[in-house]
Amino acid sequence: MTRQAPRKMQIDIWSDVMCPWCLVGYGQLSKGLALVEGEIEADIRWHAFELNPDMPVEGEERSEHIARKYGRTAEQTRGVQDQMRQAAINAGVSLDYAGKGEAPPAMMWNTFDAHKLLTWALEAFGPKVQTRLKLALFDAHFGQRRNISEHSVLVDIAQTVGLDAEGAAAALVDEDLGRKVRLEEQAAFDMNISGVPAMVVEGKFLIPGAQDPETYANALRRVAEKIPA
Repeated sequence: MTRQAPRKMQIDIWSDVMCPWCLVGYGQLSKGLALVEGEIEADIRWHAFELNPDMPVEGEERSEHIARKYGRTAEQTRGVQDQMRQAAINAGVSLDYAGKGEAPPAMMWNTFDAHKLLTWALEAFGPKVQTRLKLALFDAHFGQRRNISEHSVLVDIAQTVGLDAEGAAAALVDEDLGRKVRLEEQAAFDMNISGVPAMVVEGKFLIPGAQDPETYANALRRVAEKIPA
């Protein structure tokens, strides 16, 4: 009996590097894909969504940002962060500082240029390299607390996943890439995506938010039943 080849699916993820739930969602999706191993193979592509498009160059301390943006008290903010941290542990990812020495302040930064770099990585090197870069950006932001709005930091992160410094630096000042980022953000708006992560399977089936692995696995199986082989 011939074993049937896995179904190949494209999953487009609208996400922001500043978004802890996006990292949690990716961790849960990875676990969900493990549940359907041998049945479904995913081609993952990342698309731009800025949670804070008006974030100034000096950034904003994370707890202060959450309290200001969502009108929460300091105690409520700590509770939300504890909830996110536990969700990350459950998803097999980390939001904790893992650098050397005392942890620097946890900051929120403008991510427009990071999205330009991710768009370049997808176009020039494909989805697997783009995912490696996305995970490196998550680690730089959460695990190392680096300023990922600075071009020198972004170029350095690109190099850690094997991308060339000159190409990365050129991408960061490429106006055409900036326009493509805006088009991706507009596409999210057109699909009524107002929060991230938002995963679109095969261009039409939306899975919103960070779900548990079983939810992702079941959703992918349902999509597989609906699309032609």
